[in-house]
Amino acid sequence: MPTISRLGRWWRFCLLIASLAIALTSCNLPQVQAASRLFLDLRLDFVAQVTLPSDTTFAHTSVGGLSGITYDRPRNQFYAISDDRQSPRFYTLRLNLPDPNPSEPSVSGSSIPELEITDLTLLKDRSTNPIPPNQADTEGIALTPEDTLLVSSEGVAQSESPPWIREFDRQNGQELRQYPLPNYFIPQMTEDGEPMGVRDNLGFESLTLSPTGDRLFAATESALAQDLARDGQGPIYCRLLHYVRGVGDPILIAEHLYPLEPDGEWDIANGLVELLALDNGGHFLSLERTFSVSAGFGAKLFQVSLAGATDVLGRTRLGNNSQVRPVQKQLLLDLRTLGFSLDNLEGLSFGPALRDHHSSLVIIADNDFQPQRPTQLLIFDVAD
Repeated sequence: MPTISRLGRWWRFCLLIASLAIALTSCNLPQVQAASRLFLDLRLDFVAQVTLPSDTTFAHTSVGGLSGITYDRPRNQFYAISDDRQSPRFYTLRLNLPDPNPSEPSVSGSSIPELEITDLTLLKDRSTNPIPPNQADTEGIALTPEDTLLVSSEGVAQSESPPWIREFDRQNGQELRQYPLPNYFIPQMTEDGEPMGVRDNLGFESLTLSPTGDRLFAATESALAQDLARDGQGPIYCRLLHYVRGVGDPILIAEHLYPLEPDGEWDIANGLVELLALDNGGHFLSLERTFSVSAGFGAKLFQVSLAGATDVLGRTRLGNNSQVRPVQKQLLLDLRTLGFSLDNLEGLSFGPALRDHHSSLVIIADNDFQPQRPTQLLIFDVAD
């Protein structure tokens, strides 16, 4: 009969064998990566490219400079904002895609998407007067559940017009309200003679609403003047504002930093040009656009998560940002790999359902009103 001490050693030996068995078995279990918990499982498949000729006109206006787009699902139409500083306006567009539920086999040519313009609306102030020339550089647009449109302007430095985010009546374009901005976003010179605020042509390019419409997110194309390192080195952080809206006046509740991809060797322009909210949990698509003399335009789509990002609201200057955690992002698609030339892609929106019942994703280009540069629109299939 074993003694008590021998029994103790026996049980310790059994526990050791059991622990080793569990450890060895766990090695065969699928390992969950941190990124797979942080980001959504998405795949983008290219569907088609559609263009509007560079000489397209509508209602006595030149159609161009389309830098933002948003989808009106009930009416199956888009609203695209033009960045024409002389006449701020948006166009109503209809994208005719193949029937997602065809009752008959498709006929020849019916699978080719078509883009048509159906309306034009001038943006007006609260007195119903059209916004005067050189008072706005409109870049972002989003449709609210209340059937109004949110529009962002980068501002116009030469006329000392500050950037803004405003809400407009969808039908007549009249301004309804303005959203508050921190004072450190307004271009100005400090008492020390240092520039502060949004830099010229690098303001609020990105604008998106959460699917429920109660949250608005807007981001600058690049860093504020006071956030740039004096030696020109170091990372570039865009500022991303987070509003609560829908009942009463909109309230700015948070601000985060978005890390811009480093400039390529030959890049002369690089910026965050659009955000698109994927859900109510802080996931987005972001569109970054580059331009280089050697390679022309480029663009990359990232998935973005706000999880764990530091709130920097009220921080006039970033200064030592070693303790600040920016939003996290993951490359989803480098659009240069599509195999054709890209234009100045700036607008991003979901669109109508495709034949596989997946959502479509639409990216539109700002042709800068240049001759021989048609307005480019790319369509993708979004699979999850």
